[in-house]
Amino acid sequence: MKVILASDHAGLELRQELVAVLRERNVAHEDVGPFAKDSVDYPDFAARVTRAVVSGEATLGVLVCGTGIGMSIVANKYQGIRAALCTTEFEARMSRAHNDANVLCLGQRVVGAGVGRAILEAFLDTAFSGGRHERRVQMIREVESQR
Repeated sequence: MKVILASDHAGLELRQELVAVLRERNVAHEDVGPFAKDSVDYPDFAARVTRAVVSGEATLGVLVCGTGIGMSIVANKYQGIRAALCTTEFEARMSRAHNDANVLCLGQRVVGAGVGRAILEAFLDTAFSGGRHERRVQMIREVESQR
């Protein structure tokens, strides 16, 4: 598994905390920035992560902004991306188990470092359940192909 992460300036500190989680767990990862608190445009960073996930360069993506909303909107514009904005561990587990989410979106202003860490761990530790959920994920793919 390889995880790719990015944020905007409003998500910088939480993203750094999440990188620490990946290091502690020896998870292969790539942090694509930004690396300073200067204002940046979140769609540019969301694009870097989603393109890497779609291409197979990374297995999962993590995006952080102030609320997580902007990042999730951008990420879900990309075919093949199922980005989940999560504020709880339960949502993270369900997004993986039932929706096969491949990008986790978080809001630094919404969740603190401790909750953010727990959400990421739940996201990483949960596999897609398949079964009846596979049919629904396939339905999402069909909707994407109609764009």
